[in-house]
Amino acid sequence: MNLVDLWLTRSLSMCLLLQSFVLMILCFHSASMCPKGCICSHTGGLNVSCSNANLKEIPRDIPPETVLLYLDSNQITSIPNEIFKDLHQLKVLNLSKNGIEFIDEHSFKGVAETLQTLDLSDNQIKSVHKNAFSNLKGRARIANNPWHCDCTLQQVLRSMSSNHETASNVICKTSVLDEHAGRAFFTNANDADLCNLHKKTTDYAMLVTMFGWFTMVISYVVYYVRQNQEDARRHLEYLKSLPSRQKKPDEADDISTVV
Repeated sequence: MNLVDLWLTRSLSMCLLLQSFVLMILCFHSASMCPKGCICSHTGGLNVSCSNANLKEIPRDIPPETVLLYLDSNQITSIPNEIFKDLHQLKVLNLSKNGIEFIDEHSFKGVAETLQTLDLSDNQIKSVHKNAFSNLKGRARIANNPWHCDCTLQQVLRSMSSNHETASNVICKTSVLDEHAGRAFFTNANDADLCNLHKKTTDYAMLVTMFGWFTMVISYVVYYVRQNQEDARRHLEYLKSLPSRQKKPDEADDISTVV
């Protein structure tokens, strides 16, 4: 074997060894970046699966290159504001089957524009901030939650114009209108405008308050007039009860002399 062949053989071996070393470092780096209790894999991007991991809160060390994130079937009760703000490549976020009760305004800040699927079904969500889904471009699943149907929820669902089936799957456990409890919100939105209902309720309250003040003023005026009339009558009776003054004889003679 000449020197050229020997050099080529050694160079090829060194390249293969170096490539294996780099791949090992990358794999070790990915494994070390994976949140505790989760499984990370590369399939069209970084997939982070934390399903059934007994998590009570969302991990704060989720790799920023995550594309798919599964946090379903845990014990998560809240979504901190801006918890996903660094996950700029996130396309799928599954938070179903947890104990989440409320969605704040900035819960999905940073990922609302990139998300293609957001799953919040089977939680304990009763209400959301009116701007919680304002920038969401993808599809949201919010069924099987104990929703309280009011003006805010109506505004939220109207802002999700691309998710008509989402509204039809929202069942009102409670509502500002008692007769709508247990019915689909999609039907309720057609039956009554809950935002105008709130305005009408406020107007009626103001009208009742004004009527109450007006009635109070009129009652006071009537009482004042009657009280004055009663005082005047008593004073007149008092004057009448006074004895009339009798003229003396000498006073009569004096008057005649002066005339």
